[in-house]
Amino acid sequence: MTEAMDQGLAMPTRAGDLTVEARGMEPIPTTNRYGSAFRLFTVWFAPNLVPPAFFLGTLAAADFLQLGFTSGLLAIILGNLIGSSVVGLLITMGPKTGMAQLPFARRVFGKSVVVPAGINWAACIAWDAFDSIFGAAAITLLTGFPFVFGLAIIIVGQAIIGIVGYEAIHTFQRWMSLVLAALFVAITIGVVRVGNFATVDGFTGADQLAAFVTMTTIVASFVLAWAVYASDYSRYLPPETSPRGMFVATVAGLSLSAGWLEILGLSVAGIITGNGVENIRDEVLGGGLLGAVAMIAIALGTISVNVMNDYTGSLSLQAAGIRIPRPISAAVVATLAFILTLILNAGDLAASFENYLLVLSYWVAPWAAIVLVDWWLHPAPGETRRLLDLRLLPTGTNALIAFVVGLAASVPFMSTALWVGPISSDVLHFADIAYLVGFLVAGIVYWALARTASEDAPEAASA
Repeated sequence: MTEAMDQGLAMPTRAGDLTVEARGMEPIPTTNRYGSAFRLFTVWFAPNLVPPAFFLGTLAAADFLQLGFTSGLLAIILGNLIGSSVVGLLITMGPKTGMAQLPFARRVFGKSVVVPAGINWAACIAWDAFDSIFGAAAITLLTGFPFVFGLAIIIVGQAIIGIVGYEAIHTFQRWMSLVLAALFVAITIGVVRVGNFATVDGFTGADQLAAFVTMTTIVASFVLAWAVYASDYSRYLPPETSPRGMFVATVAGLSLSAGWLEILGLSVAGIITGNGVENIRDEVLGGGLLGAVAMIAIALGTISVNVMNDYTGSLSLQAAGIRIPRPISAAVVATLAFILTLILNAGDLAASFENYLLVLSYWVAPWAAIVLVDWWLHPAPGETRRLLDLRLLPTGTNALIAFVVGLAASVPFMSTALWVGPISSDVLHFADIAYLVGFLVAGIVYWALARTASEDAPEAASA
């Protein structure tokens, strides 16, 4: 009998085992590991074939960017490689520790982990709701049924998969990678017929460079947001799984899927007038059978991305110290997302809500830097089971200070619809390098605190 069964915490033991995963943030025993690095490609490929990635690509033609196709294409490629590389580095921690990402962050953040874990739990619900608007609307356009009916299909579908857990997600994403790839090949053919691949930059000189940097940052932030989810989906892999293989599979899965849809959005940026699924169906694809195919793809893609939010959200709540079974925690995330989606849709608040979500995501870069620096300083995972009781952890002051300082340092470099920092506007021609600044500052500050204060050394090694 496995250690998990001795503790009454059931979990999958092989590919295709759809046992409801009662195990939450507890480390996965090495005797219960299975799978290969390639699974990481499909688990990251399917969730990014969603409307937000498509509409992100259309931003290249916005008045504040005015990038031509070539510049926009280069920004999309570079941004995806930068953002997904951070996820690729973090995901290698899963097989070494057997732990999910935010629960293992207790090692460096200690009790202060409640801050990033709480933020991410709320963000998972928020992104669930925002994505669900697209999926439910697609079902409504496809069937004519009320929005709430389409939303119920989305939420119930994702909730079932999220409740079952890790293996259900990997199995679902493997099949969705095949199905969605086939659907989007057909959609791509339709987009190519109307796309403009010869647009030119609207700015020159420093303004042109600033627009390119900002577009690169926007693209990078889209995939960088997955950093907090990373090892949630690699913790069952055997400890000897190749770090290089995991990194390549993750970067490829994220970059190819997100980049694919962003490039499609870029090519039709001049003809699409809104950011609703009906704009994709009617203005880009001309309705008809191809428009219906797009609605099916959008609905399936929404479930695909939301199961990740439900699962990681359930682990984030546990990492914050809330003692609740993981399946129930996943159901809570899905239920709250259902309620929030109805509120957003009824008040037509989706556009403004997206702006707040994008601003909120700036916290991911300093958090990731701290976790990576701590891993670099202390690559041995140590006894991970001692991280399970929040009450016994140190305060994590060093990490919290570095986190706050890094985030604060990034504010003057932001350029968003809600806030433009003075350095961005007065020096950088409205370029946004806040993610880079937050990442570097938080990493350097944490490294300095961990290395120079002798009394903090035990905390850095075990927090």
